[in-house]
Amino acid sequence: MGRSGYTITEPQQAHFMTCTVVEWLPVFTRPETVQILLDCWQFQRQQVGLKLYGYVVLENHLHFIAQSAALDKCVASFKAFTARRIIDNLQAKQAERLLQRLRFAKCAHKRDREFQFWQEGVHAELILSEAMMREKLDYIHANPVKRGYVSLPELWRYSSPSNYLGQDGLIEIDVW
Repeated sequence: MGRSGYTITEPQQAHFMTCTVVEWLPVFTRPETVQILLDCWQFQRQQVGLKLYGYVVLENHLHFIAQSAALDKCVASFKAFTARRIIDNLQAKQAERLLQRLRFAKCAHKRDREFQFWQEGVHAELILSEAMMREKLDYIHANPVKRGYVSLPELWRYSSPSNYLGQDGLIEIDVW
């Protein structure tokens, strides 16, 4: 994917991934932008067989663990679709300062668009073992706690620890 030093080498296996908004812009402070991500993941789970094992959405980036027969295509589709929908949302809300930054951040070689939302590529790490899966899930779920946003992982609305506690999360996931 893109110009990242990380690649999805075994798309049929679970990978821990990070996607970051260009310039680390705080776009996911708006519930409607987070909902676009959640809706896209739900669609991919239902329509293209994506297995989503865990996620966290912070103000300017997200981490997730997923698996699919064509994971590289799922991630590319996720990034393209969510970028377009979020930019449309920001335009409808007349969020001119954010749009100006997204316009400025567009890479010079991207001649087919006015804005760039996501940083190029995806930071993907193959999950090699049960222990690594647990470590990455713990990392994802502890992220908002480490940042001081909440005192317990399950209190962060835009994450999946509730699903692992047998509670309803914002979306269904594939509990490991």
